[in-house]
Amino acid sequence: MSELVAVVYYGGLTVLFFFWIYGIVSFALDVKNKLIPVIRQYRRARTERSRQQEHDNDRQDREEQLY
Repeated sequence: MSELVAVVYYGGLTVLFFFWIYGIVSFALDVKNKLIPVIRQYRRARTERSRQQEHDNDRQDREEQLY
């Protein structure tokens, strides 16, 4: 009887450990495949907006100097 309890106990621990590891790996893959590309896209768009704003300001300054 005590062998059955030990087998069930260690079997349950193995199953719980499997799902725990699966959750950690799933979270890491979600971060890698979803969150990091969104952050990169946001930063790229922000720098592009900054460059565009700087370009527009330079153009506006040149136009004002012409008049």
